[in-house]
Amino acid sequence: MKRGLFTAALLLATTAGAQDLSAYQSLASNLDGAVTARATSVASALSRLDAAQGDLDTLAPSLRNRQLTTALRGSLERARGSLARSPAELEAQVLLARGFMRKALYDQTLNLLASAPANGSAQLRLLANEFGLTGEAARAIRADGAAGKLSQVAWRLQREAAQKISVSLNAAQPTQSPASYVNLARGMAWFTVIQDAAGAGDLKVSQFGDALRQLTVGDTAALGNSLTRLRQGNAGLLRSLATPPSATAAATAVTVSPPPVTPLGASVTAQTNAEAGNNGIGNTSAPSRGNAGLPTGSATTGTGEVYAALGRALTAAGHGDPAAARQQLGRAGTALATAPRALRTAQDYDTLVFDLSAAQTRKALRPDDIQVLIASLTNLESRVAGQPTSTLDSVSAGVMNGFGGWVRVAVFALLAVLAFVPLYLLNLAFGGRNMYWRAIGAGLALLLLPVVLEGLFGLLGAVGDSAGVGALRGASNFTLTQNAYGLPLWALSAALALGLTIYGFRGLCQQFGLLGRRTAPQQDAAAIETLDWDEDL
Repeated sequence: MKRGLFTAALLLATTAGAQDLSAYQSLASNLDGAVTARATSVASALSRLDAAQGDLDTLAPSLRNRQLTTALRGSLERARGSLARSPAELEAQVLLARGFMRKALYDQTLNLLASAPANGSAQLRLLANEFGLTGEAARAIRADGAAGKLSQVAWRLQREAAQKISVSLNAAQPTQSPASYVNLARGMAWFTVIQDAAGAGDLKVSQFGDALRQLTVGDTAALGNSLTRLRQGNAGLLRSLATPPSATAAATAVTVSPPPVTPLGASVTAQTNAEAGNNGIGNTSAPSRGNAGLPTGSATTGTGEVYAALGRALTAAGHGDPAAARQQLGRAGTALATAPRALRTAQDYDTLVFDLSAAQTRKALRPDDIQVLIASLTNLESRVAGQPTSTLDSVSAGVMNGFGGWVRVAVFALLAVLAFVPLYLLNLAFGGRNMYWRAIGAGLALLLLPVVLEGLFGLLGAVGDSAGVGALRGASNFTLTQNAYGLPLWALSAALALGLTIYGFRGLCQQFGLLGRRTAPQQDAAAIETLDWDEDL
């Protein structure tokens, strides 16, 4: 009995650092594949991230550091949210997630080699491959691992990571560009793995986070100073790793989680502490604004932030600021990616994410586009709650996908041009000297006025939005479908049109003796000698 317990304890000790390598490799493949797919298809990238979520669920039980597991899940959630923003943001979030993965593999492999070198050969082989070690370097690290030379193993890995950090920092420039953002994120991801190296000195993960925040807010002067300090700190790390350690000692695996990668162009909502044990690390969500005034169900499904962002986008679009509306749609996509799993796995969730991403890149964005997104989110919540959904909202979403943007602009511009044809033909056929026909023509013009305004100012607004001309971008405010103020104006124009047409047709009826006493129309003195065809009757 004692021998059995001893054997079981020995087996547990030798497998304490073992990871599910198959799940690890699949997770890495899907994360990298999502970055590649994002360039051509948001839907394909989302499918790869969904597969990565399943891989993480499989890998998580074999991860010994719960803090790293939580941070990895948070990175994956933020990667989903970045789909609605830019390829660079997705790549940065994936780089951070890969840094957490390598950190977990690095720590557990060294622990496993310390207790049972023979059992850690497979993990060490994968770890060497993750660090880009090939050929003679890969054979050397495997030999050191088999011999139990943990300090040599750690030294080889730390030196390789420090070299990669140096390349990333040298490529990053003090400019607010996606390239600098991605390079800084890559450098931070690699330093995440080796931040416990003895030669790291004063170099901290928080310094990378500070540089990223300075980049996102456009503080290029401070960013330049931060890059200089980061390069100096990494140069010192490289000098400390220039020669192999003289003594063989087990490397100590210390886990310190880095701050989250802040989306490019987004405001920083919370101050992060890079060296806290578990102090909100990896959480970029802003403090909750509450659910007051939000649609029913938002409090239970966690979509309050999504509704808030969509509401701000609707307001911006309503007063002719499509650029601000698209920015808020990006924030709505980020909040939607952090919604509860029940919502994210529901039917039509992927469709909503795709529509949200499409709206964020759409020119000539109008309030109707955002109202459809709000209705689609409400439908999704109803489906999750087991309540009936609105068929009308579903049809509206399909119509807007096919009729929004430049399609709507082109259709109404064509109708605005064609609206002048019946007015011209009316004047050509009946002349302009009869006051009753003039009244009928003016009434018809007022009835067609909303179409003309939509076509003309909708086209000017779309051109201004595409060309970045601020003076034209707000031209859509002069259409009667832009906001609530258009409805009474439309009613007024319709009332005037009805009055004029009633007056005109009633006058013609009286002129022809169909109503009351036949009367002759009043004419201008210059036209007294000529008669229209109806007057000759």
